[in-house]
Formats: sequence, C-alpha cells, structure tokens
Amino acid sequence: MRYDDSPPPPESAASVSPDPPWYARRSTLAVAVAALAPTALAGWVLTQVLTGSGPGGQPPQPKALPASHTTGAGARGAGDAKASTATPSPAAPDSASASASTSAPAAPAKGPLAGRTVVIDPGHNTGNFKHTSEIDRQVDIGTNRKECDTTGTTTNSGYMEAEFTLDVSRRTRALLESKGAKVVFTHDADRPWGPCIDERARIGNEAKADAVVSVHADGVSAGNRGFHVILPATVKGGAADTSKIVGPSRDLGERIAGNFARSTGSAPANYLGSGTGLVVRDDLGGLNLSTRPKVFIECGNMRDAKDAAQLTSPEWRQKAAEGITNGIVGFLGG
Repeated sequence: MRYDDSPPPPESAASVSPDPPWYARRSTLAVAVAALAPTALAGWVLTQVLTGSGPGGQPPQPKALPASHTTGAGARGAGDAKASTATPSPAAPDSASASASTSAPAAPAKGPLAGRTVVIDPGHNTGNFKHTSEIDRQVDIGTNRKECDTTGTTTNSGYMEAEFTLDVSRRTRALLESKGAKVVFTHDADRPWGPCIDERARIGNEAKADAVVSVHADGVSAGNRGFHVILPATVKGGAADTSKIVGPSRDLGERIAGNFARSTGSAPANYLGSGTGLVVRDDLGGLNLSTRPKVFIECGNMRDAKDAAQLTSPEWRQKAAEGITNGIVGFLGG
C-alpha cells in the first residue's frame, strides 16, 4: 500500500445541504445545522479510516520493528529499512542478544586433557628454501652456536619435509583439541621462514607447555628405514639447562614411540638407536633451550622409497598423528 500525503478528501457534496434563502428563519437554519453535524462527523471519520490518513491529514507512520524483525541487518542503511510481514529470520539476533553472546565467557574445555597445554613444533618451513641467508644466521643454543634453522629434506619426488611436518602437526592438533587440550603451534605457515630454533624453544617455555613435540622426517640414504624419537641429553651451559626435563622428556618419548609403532605399523629405525626407536642428543637447540618436557620425532626416512610411500600417504599421516596424540595423552595421564 502507498501512503498518501494529500490532505483528507472534502466531504461529499451530497452530504452537505445547499445554502438556504435569505429569508429563512434562523431557528430553521440552526436546526438544520445541528441535524447535519453528526452525519458530517461520521463521514469524516469513515474517510480517515478508508484513506489511512492520520491526524492533521498526514499518513500514520509505521512503527519501527525491532532489529530481530529485519533481514540483512547491517547490509542497508537505516533509511532503507522497511516494515515487513515476512517471517523474521532466526539467524538475525537483535543487538541485545548479540552483545550478550559476544560478552559471554567461553565454555570450559571438556575432555581428558582439559586444562593442559601442548606445543606442537612443525619442523622447518616451506619458505626456508627462499631465505637461506636468514636461516643460516647463527644463534646461541647454550653450549655453542648453531644455524637458525635448515631447509629440511625432501622425498626423491620433491615432497618437502616442511609440508609433511605441517600436515601431521595439524592432524595432531585436531585430535588433541578434541580431547580438551589447548594446542599452540610454533608456526602455521603464517610466516615466510623460520622461526629459529631458539625461538621455537622459547614458544614452548612461554606457553608453560605440559608437553612439547617437534615433528620431523629424516633424510638419510636409501635402505635406512623406520622412525625414532630424540630425547634431550643432560646439558648445562649458558642459557641451556635440561636437568629438570630429562626424566619427564624420556617418559614422553617412550610413550610416543610405543604408540607410534602401534598406530602406524612402522618399526623403530634400523640405522640408529639399537632398535629402541630412542636416541639421546645434546646438539639440538630446540631441546637444549627447553624448560618444558620436549622430544623430537623423526617419523621416517624421506629418501627411502618404502618409507616415502608411507610419508606421502594421507591415510598413513593420520595414523602418525594418532600415534603422537596417544603418546601425549598417555604422558599427561589423560
């Protein structure tokens, strides 16, 4: 319906009596006017109702509907808002509801790892190949100095270790979060290179992580197969002091090794660790500078065709993530 801004229409000519002759008596005129007044008033009221006119000849203005009765809130200016008889969309909450939902505290995490923080460190970065001068810079690892990071390795077909580690790390994060853990990444392909090994350690320390796992894959000669978990040696020098984490890190590493073998069907490395799948090292800055329980896992050898076939399989990578997750859960008592 279009609102009409014109004044109310004049009363019908048929409802108004013609002017009386000059010689009519006043009493007759008064009586006639008194008789016609109610009829005129009724006709005027009826006219207002039929034309939709309000007081003073102006159309009645539609009442503004609450925000919950408008569609596309925010898509149009206030001047474009129109009253609608359509059923309001339940997906457009009013401002009060929106404020309440924004300010409401997040529900506490539920699951066996609720309240626990795990830092996952995806080894290397796909951009390191383009930033060799930056990653070659020497950083302090406590006992000596070492390059900031390396490029990592690749399969013979060119599948990068950094691609593999990020994929497995993301799968692990999803599994851990489903169990209630807070998961922190050292990077998530959100930077052009790095971070350096000292920064990776610092991220775990500052997060006060209950466990830290650095995900890698090896790049040794063909024929060398299997996974291994690297544990921190007892190191003390400069900023490095692993005395408090050696014990819990071994526990974490043993649990990951056992669960990784069960989940993936992969055997411990046949080229180091004496078949235990466990290796202790004192030359890795990510371990030396950590103050939280931390291990590295080399999930397989990218340069061996049989191991590479597993590492490039999404299904196998999911199993790898499950093995790592189950080891962390066992370590944290979840």
